[in-house]
Amino acid sequence: MNWTWIVSYFFGGIFAANAIPHFVAGAMGHPFQSPFAKPPGKGLSSSTVNVVWGFFNAVAGYLLVEHVGAFDLRATSHILALGLGVLLISVAHARHFGQFHGGNTPTRT
Repeated sequence: MNWTWIVSYFFGGIFAANAIPHFVAGAMGHPFQSPFAKPPGKGLSSSTVNVVWGFFNAVAGYLLVEHVGAFDLRATSHILALGLGVLLISVAHARHFGQFHGGNTPTRT
């Protein structure tokens, strides 16, 4: 097991998961937070910027997973590294974007 591969798969998971909210919001025509907004990460970027940013993240994730080392879906360490990257960025997204879209507000029934 090569530890540099594991690190690459972890960051590949981060990039791949980061692609989803940006690409989807942009493809739906909605403005969304991005690093290019003012202020970065808080202001809204256009739907076009988000589609391009999401696509860039998807390509980066693909390159880190498929072109570094020999990713194997049956290798537990590979899947754990990728999954941990996806989980951590997804929780960070939920907490960060929830501030702007009401996701951090508990609901009462």
